[in-house]
Amino acid sequence: MKTLFRPVRLLLLATLLVSSLGCRRTTEDPQPTQPTGQDLFVSAQSIGTVPRLLLQSQAALVGFGAFAPQLKYDATYYKFLYKTTYKGQLIQVSGLLGVPLNTPTPPALLSAQHGTMFKQSDAPSNFPSAFTGFELFASAGFVTVIPDFIGLGASSNVVQPYYDKATSASTVVDMLKAAKYFLQQQSIATNKNLFLLGYSEGGYVTMAAQQEIETNPAHQLTLTAAAEGAGGYDLAGMLSGIATTPTYATPSFLALLLNGYNTTYGWNRPLSDFFQAPYAARIPALLDGTKDRATIDAQLTTSPVALFTPAFYTALGTASGEAVLKQQLADNSFGGWVPRSPTRLYHGTADESVFYQTSATTAARFQAAGATNVTLISIPNGMHATSIIPMMADALPWLQSLDK
Repeated sequence: MKTLFRPVRLLLLATLLVSSLGCRRTTEDPQPTQPTGQDLFVSAQSIGTVPRLLLQSQAALVGFGAFAPQLKYDATYYKFLYKTTYKGQLIQVSGLLGVPLNTPTPPALLSAQHGTMFKQSDAPSNFPSAFTGFELFASAGFVTVIPDFIGLGASSNVVQPYYDKATSASTVVDMLKAAKYFLQQQSIATNKNLFLLGYSEGGYVTMAAQQEIETNPAHQLTLTAAAEGAGGYDLAGMLSGIATTPTYATPSFLALLLNGYNTTYGWNRPLSDFFQAPYAARIPALLDGTKDRATIDAQLTTSPVALFTPAFYTALGTASGEAVLKQQLADNSFGGWVPRSPTRLYHGTADESVFYQTSATTAARFQAAGATNVTLISIPNGMHATSIIPMMADALPWLQSLDK
């Protein structure tokens, strides 16, 4: 999803009609508990309009050529600044907004959540230099918002609160509210439908946003459907599973998770509490926003028993060990809630980074609790990087079928 192809990227840059929108709003006043879109909106700067033929070419280059016939519209993209809550305070964050042009009827609103990112330059708001693939939904006829997430883009000074449910939800919900306000101000009509979609970390963030929308009517958002792929929904089960496997393919995820929790929750523990030498000392520089996942993984180890300290590794496998961490993981999972909206969970059965079992157990719990609209779609032999295209092949027509 994040592979960049220089020729088309340069062509996108050359094609874009750069113009700055003068829509700005800032305030120093305290915000209400549930701020409105007008309260949250900061600015939307037009990056320019990209022709559908160019977007079709980009889709083919990144492996989405099968979706080219679905890309029917030119789209205008905006670098979008808004506010969301972090540690009880509103902070400025960013994302990308894509608006399809000349659709025959008002389009639906869709929020697309990207997978784990380490490099600041990969943030969606850096489009077209950065490309996630979710930008293509605008050309498919959806008004598309793609949050950067806290810690990327305009909030790069904040350590990513990785797999924190509250901030994951708010970064999506608040962008939707701010985007709806902006669209109204610009007289850009949308229909009544709202879709959520995400993959990997984005699958988790999508579920967090779904829970917040469905359980908090004060947001005044009504969800039509959600498609969630390969997210770590059962975090305690994920971490205990990683601790019992001989190898784990993406140790960078573990560094980002534990460093994020340590900062977000103010534990301020030395990283040497979690990681052995020399890895503990390397992690701050590895997570400085200039390195990609492959570079970080190469500087760590795929052996959990070698990565974690003996005490931490042992504690993960005992009922009483690391009680604070395990409680936080449980709080950030999805026990006690059942989706109301039509929901599809997608997961590759051979996923080496986010284990298939997390989706299987989550879907089974939802269904046992009475959910009749939750479907688990298994992708046979799918790995983490290879399962997103099969997911989109199913999710896109499904969402289109519900857009009535």
